Amino acid sequence: MVEGETKSFAMELSEEGGLENNGFVQNEAPDERETNNSSQEEMPKICPLGIGSGTTQELDCGAVKPYAGMPKEVLLQFSCQPRYRVTREILFWLIIVSALVLVGATIAIIAMSPKCLSWWQASPIYQIYPRSFKDTNMDGNGDLKGIQEKLDHIMYLNVKTIWITSFYKSSIKDFGYGIDDFREIDPMFGTMKDFENLIAAIHDKGLKVVADLIPNHTSDRHSWFQLSRNRTGNYTDYYIWHDCAHADEKSTPPNNWVSISGNSSWQYDDVRKQCYFHQFGKEQPDLNFRNPDVQEEIHDIIKFWLGKGIDGFSMNSVKFLLEATHLRDEPQVNKSQNPDSITAYSQLYHDYTTTQVGMHDIVRSFRHTMDQFSTEPGKYRFMGTEANDQENIEATMMYYGTSFIQEAYFPFNFYLLNMENLSGNSIFETVSLWMKNMPKGKWPSWMFGDPDSVRITSRFGKAYTDVINMLLLTLPGTPTTYYGEEIGMENIASHNATFPEKSPMQWDNGFHAGFSEGNITWLSVNPNYQNVNVYVQKNQPNSTLNLYRALNSLRSNELPIHRGWMCYIWNDSNVFAYVRELDGLNQVFMMVLNFGQQTTVNLRAAVPELHLEATIRLSTTFGKTGKIVNTGAVPTGMGEGLVLEYKTNKPVNAMEGFREKCFVAEKACYSSAFNLLYMNC
Repeated sequence: MVEGETKSFAMELSEEGGLENNGFVQNEAPDERETNNSSQEEMPKICPLGIGSGTTQELDCGAVKPYAGMPKEVLLQFSCQPRYRVTREILFWLIIVSALVLVGATIAIIAMSPKCLSWWQASPIYQIYPRSFKDTNMDGNGDLKGIQEKLDHIMYLNVKTIWITSFYKSSIKDFGYGIDDFREIDPMFGTMKDFENLIAAIHDKGLKVVADLIPNHTSDRHSWFQLSRNRTGNYTDYYIWHDCAHADEKSTPPNNWVSISGNSSWQYDDVRKQCYFHQFGKEQPDLNFRNPDVQEEIHDIIKFWLGKGIDGFSMNSVKFLLEATHLRDEPQVNKSQNPDSITAYSQLYHDYTTTQVGMHDIVRSFRHTMDQFSTEPGKYRFMGTEANDQENIEATMMYYGTSFIQEAYFPFNFYLLNMENLSGNSIFETVSLWMKNMPKGKWPSWMFGDPDSVRITSRFGKAYTDVINMLLLTLPGTPTTYYGEEIGMENIASHNATFPEKSPMQWDNGFHAGFSEGNITWLSVNPNYQNVNVYVQKNQPNSTLNLYRALNSLRSNELPIHRGWMCYIWNDSNVFAYVRELDGLNQVFMMVLNFGQQTTVNLRAAVPELHLEATIRLSTTFGKTGKIVNTGAVPTGMGEGLVLEYKTNKPVNAMEGFREKCFVAEKACYSSAFNLLYMNC
């Protein structure tokens, strides 16, 4: 029985009375001279070791040494030794402290990190009018396959976002903005399969796509309107109908409201025997947004296209969504004018047909629907609105929403586009107007061209094309470039051209400028396409195209331009100058842009602490890059733009006299020690 007990511990007593295991022998009885030691303090500590179920061996913890293959019962005896116990406790607390430090550091980094820029902030937007971009089926009209074929051009520009104007099925009245069916592609542009292939190709290249949506009205051929004019079910009140006298093919409208196209906003319908309201052409009846069913229809349309892969929408004409229900006459601009002679939109104050109470609630509901599709990282959806009301900047800024109620990410800024005169002062005033009134923490946007405006080169001349592109791509915020502006396209000069700013894109110097291989094009190609085209300018180092590309690359790669401060330092009739700088980074970029005549400016007169010299990083004049400029005398020619670079530890935004002239949207600071951005600086 004793033998069985001892075997259970993998130990056995030797014939000499010792405990033997794997060659390690310890006598149970120590030497007599050791046990006779009279000092209690020198007595070794005795550790009990259970042998079997009823006996206990006592080992000297100080004398026992670890050995391979020790059983658990022996191993536990070493835990009493200080060298093991202390080491174990030190390691335990080191792990606890390290974990707490890591958690604290992670929280601190998250709390101090600035907001990452979204995709719609990180790149310019390239606006495409699809009918004029690229024709692939030789019918003379651009199409969706044409856009897909030319995506490499977008990549070449260093642009990441495409804005495609209206492609919905329509009667092409008002260039596709009178829509017959919100859920169909117009056959002119292709099929739904073509659209799905285009979206897939865009996303495969890491690009995003924004589409137009015009919720205010439909065409008079839309099924909703046909049902409404026949008073069919819920569709009866999908549009704004009102009784009006009609006799001898003439109708008397309910009030003096005038459409943007001119003449009365009311049109008599022979089927319903009432007048319907239209803010635009008579073929574009306004929807009744006081009807909840109409609002639900638009929300469903938004969901439909987001489900197809659209990354965002530009909501057009939203200020017209609601009209006053009382139908009072709108006030005349000239009170002495005969009311019967009023036919132009500009002759009335549109107090009852634009920006009515409740309109912003509807726009915010669109944003809420889009946010439901923004739950996945990397798939956040964008919503912008028009901002074309230059007479009322406060009304424009309301489209940003508030800190608590989100509306548009930004309204598309048409203020530069609507400028009539070009000068250093006019550019300064227009830019400053937006930046001063923009709510804190919001993001600005800029554009100089669109499908309804004269092209930059035709408005201001070839001499100013490059400097305007330099302005767009170095201002804070998101710039929008209308197709062709990157090569300096001009309006068609022909007297027969009804829409000169929509002429076909000029790809090369071949037949129809590479736009189409068909016999005809829907609009004539500009005769200057032999020299003004993508192919030729790609091979010219000093071309408008390559300068645009270099500016875009600079914007993407340099933090001060990408998300830093903007401070105005000079403006006069010729020159507008400003700096872009980032707190914590001693690298500063200074833009000196000439929108007038040749001149020399002393920038140190405005900023005495300005660095004495700066290096030309980019110039609209070829061959100047890398040269040194004296900031006390900076010469610029007519239409010349300079991007200067210098280093300083005295940023302009920290100077006492410039705090009211400096603006920043998404504030961030740079830490050179950790090579990262942080927020609280």
